Amino acid sequence: MIAALVGQPAYALDTEFHREKTYFPKLALVQLAWEDELVLVDPLAVDLAPFRAVLESNATTVIHAADQDLEVLLLACGTLPTNLFDTQIAAGFVGMSTPSLATLYEKFLGVRVGKGDRLTDWLQRPLTEDQLNYAATDVIHLLEIHAMLTEDLRSRGRLQWALDECENSRLRSRGQRDPDEAYRRIKEARQLRGKARSVAQAVAAWRERRAAELDIPVRYVLSDIAVLGIAQRPPQSRRDLEKIRGFDRGLREDVVVQLLDIVGRAITDPDPAPSETVASVPLDRDLRPAVALISAWVSQMARDLEIDSTLLATRGDLEALLGDAPDARLRLGWRAQLVGDPIRRLVSGEVAVAFAGNGELVIEERSHRPVI
Repeated sequence: MIAALVGQPAYALDTEFHREKTYFPKLALVQLAWEDELVLVDPLAVDLAPFRAVLESNATTVIHAADQDLEVLLLACGTLPTNLFDTQIAAGFVGMSTPSLATLYEKFLGVRVGKGDRLTDWLQRPLTEDQLNYAATDVIHLLEIHAMLTEDLRSRGRLQWALDECENSRLRSRGQRDPDEAYRRIKEARQLRGKARSVAQAVAAWRERRAAELDIPVRYVLSDIAVLGIAQRPPQSRRDLEKIRGFDRGLREDVVVQLLDIVGRAITDPDPAPSETVASVPLDRDLRPAVALISAWVSQMARDLEIDSTLLATRGDLEALLGDAPDARLRLGWRAQLVGDPIRRLVSGEVAVAFAGNGELVIEERSHRPVI
């Protein structure tokens, strides 16, 4: 199979995995389709590492909503596809907003796909006939969708836009999450300040590392509410810990000692990690009213051009551009030409936003003749 795929121009791929009881996703099935072939690979029975040769070949890997699949492939094979075509991303450039695979099948091929059992156990063996058939549908028509999207994008002059966005997705940082940033995923912890925030950051980082080491979900190590409780009322003994809501009283003594040591050091040195000391540059007060107006113009442009508005420009993109962030997406490539440059001319006073009738907004040259 690997020998056959390496020579292909493109192949379809999907994965099934679970992560409810583990820290790292547990790969359960790999679905592959090319030409007239369709193969389901059991990663519980074979070593997937040799599949690296396919991923590193010049073949284009066609995946729908690839983000989590790429994480799984990186863990299983130690590499990512050389060339990626994400059909969900590509569809955003032809007027479809993050569509499901079933939506693409129905729109482009008139094929309706059953929903299947969302909670099915892909790690059970043997898999049922229904499970195998359902898994196969995820790739059986994917190359046809790839071909049709490619043609549509080419006719609109947007193929390179989609390919660039797929490449950005492919290169996005993956792998184990940064433990020092783990506290950010606890909403209430982001609001803490001073020693409380330092303790929350240290405890959440400890929890993240321990979960990865044991390959269990972080909640099995310590609940979110326990992290917050420890941050707000730093314990000095096991007895103090056991008074904190959500703390697991069955935690081993050596682990408790380790946790108390982490808390003690965070209190002694309450300064946050370097990444936390660098505050983001606030948006100029004079430019804040412009964000809402520009957002309305961007939304209208997205509808007119039939592009998913989140691909064109998010509110964060607008604020990054107006705040002169050096890595702002609207400074680069097709976005700069389509959105970034007109916005910069707008805030500099060269052009203006005007109503063009029917509630539509346009950016046009300024007359510099005040009405009042």
